[in-house]
Amino acid sequence: MNTDFENEFNSLVVKTAELITGDTSPEMIEKIKIWAFFNHVHKSLPNLTSHWNQTHPEGKAEVRSIFEEIRALNQSLQAKNQDQK
Repeated sequence: MNTDFENEFNSLVVKTAELITGDTSPEMIEKIKIWAFFNHVHKSLPNLTSHWNQTHPEGKAEVRSIFEEIRALNQSLQAKNQDQK
């Protein structure tokens, strides 16, 4: 892949992490990638994610944990931004 494209795309992922969670740590960036990919696959191919969830219950629990963490961070960030207005 083109290095310039990779850098540009990574900056998009970092900005997404910042806007959604307020956290741009490497760990959060990986969680955002998982969150975005799983969310897209779940909407596009729900039978695939349903099958995966059934065959990988530990993975399903980890994905759920990531979704809950991102939702909680997003709600906290939104509340913080509302308080600043």
